[in-house]
Amino acid sequence: MRRGRRWLIRNTRRPRVGAVDFGTFARLDPVSRDWGFDRGTPVDRHYIEGFLKAHSGDIRGDILEIADNAYTLRFGGDKVRKSDILQPVEGDAKATVIADLGTGEGVPTGRYDCIICTQTLQFIYQTHKAIASLHKMLRSSGVLLMTVPGISQISREDMERTGDYWRFTTASINRLLTESFGDSVTVQSVGNVYAATAFLQGVAVEELDLDSLAISDPQYQLLLVCRAVRGK
Repeated sequence: MRRGRRWLIRNTRRPRVGAVDFGTFARLDPVSRDWGFDRGTPVDRHYIEGFLKAHSGDIRGDILEIADNAYTLRFGGDKVRKSDILQPVEGDAKATVIADLGTGEGVPTGRYDCIICTQTLQFIYQTHKAIASLHKMLRSSGVLLMTVPGISQISREDMERTGDYWRFTTASINRLLTESFGDSVTVQSVGNVYAATAFLQGVAVEELDLDSLAISDPQYQLLLVCRAVRGK
């Protein structure tokens, strides 16, 4: 039996009432307020990158990514013909598309084979319009690869700057996506109470048991990973 499986069995035995040991977490300040970046790889990034790796075959041709193109280059490689970066306002020298997903202003039509949109929708109040904008930018049979948070701390910087509005479930994000993409939508949740607790505390992946992170518990939806295809 692998060490991770032994750990899981040992730690699924519920302690008796009054015997819970909070240990390092018996504090009001989290281990890290920087999502775990200052300690290693944040837990949500572990799941995001696993999802994009699994669907790297979709990342080909003309690609749009929100905010930067790190994942486009990493997972698309030489399959990428053109890489665009979208920002909602001027000011980022790397941005090649200035468009507001929430209002639709500046959004091009039918330009991309794949759009990578990770951890973005929670910062846009007009979620229905944002997804319609993403759909509009795809070519026929183009693919949207999107992740959204289910359980997460608030992004203080974004809250102060533009707003941090939403957390999602498989039910809510599936309904939002099908309004624009119809039946060509796949949504899965990843994470469990172990992963969620670690993520909220800012504990990094390198400090955790990978076998335990691999188990998904639909009652503790840390992250939703979504693939949607525009019709022909």
